[in-house]
Amino acid sequence: MNLRQLRFFVTVAEELHFGRAAERLSMTQPPLSQAILALEQELGVTLFKRTKRHVELTPVGEHWLVHVRKILDDAETLPVLARQLARGEIGTFKLGFVSTADYSVLPDLVGNYGAAYPDVKVTLREMTSDLQIEALLQGDMDAGLIIPVHATLHSSLAYLPLLREPLVAAIPEAWLNEGRINCADGRLRLSELVDTPLVIFPRRSAPAFHDIITSYFATNGIRPNIGQEAIQMQTIVSLVSRSMGIALVPESLRRLGRSGTCYIPLEGNPPMIETGLVWRSDDPSPTVKRFVNIARQQGIEPQKMVGAA
Repeated sequence: MNLRQLRFFVTVAEELHFGRAAERLSMTQPPLSQAILALEQELGVTLFKRTKRHVELTPVGEHWLVHVRKILDDAETLPVLARQLARGEIGTFKLGFVSTADYSVLPDLVGNYGAAYPDVKVTLREMTSDLQIEALLQGDMDAGLIIPVHATLHSSLAYLPLLREPLVAAIPEAWLNEGRINCADGRLRLSELVDTPLVIFPRRSAPAFHDIITSYFATNGIRPNIGQEAIQMQTIVSLVSRSMGIALVPESLRRLGRSGTCYIPLEGNPPMIETGLVWRSDDPSPTVKRFVNIARQQGIEPQKMVGAA
């Protein structure tokens, strides 16, 4: 059974006359009659009641006609569907992201992509950078927003920097009110944080982010006093709001309004943190290519490097 036979069936069902149906199909009647008979034999059912002067659908034929018409309608959309898939205009896209990206590059990037390709279903997964790299290499994810380790190279991955921003200090509001921490000229000197408990990502989950912060302390001659560790930025800020310690967070975290927490710029040259898009460089998926093109409007040319933070 093929689409040609189904079209023959629908035409005969609409005309209820083999001669007129053959004329519509630009063919002679005998081949059409033979095609319908072959279809009935293949199905093992009778679709038409035939007499010398009359043709009508059997009850089976009447009900089957509804389904055949739907199949033919769907078949007509297949070429369009194929072209849309090839252009990346429909389909699915799985994107991972670090929690910090939720307050910086993620909303605009996903919003712009959704506006351009509304028929692509985007699935978001909040994951640490190392888990995103693993998922990408295993083919379980299409792309990820990560904090990279540039010293580690992965030849199978491409990377596009999207944002570089300074770290700021997230400070318990109560400590400022009590004078426990002093901010000169609205900026915080790192010397104010000596022996102060630090809330930070564990190194096993975010080595790049962890090392940026601890190296900043070490460079300034201060040994960080790690008090609490958490793998979600929201959790880190919540711990700060409860006076469990201070945290150094990306400047974009100011958008995370949390009562009990103040964000203070760091004096001097604060450390910078980078967020970028990573994907498999040999991924042929049109949806991935479209997403990368949208991201390029927010970043610069990709590099063949990337590790996990």
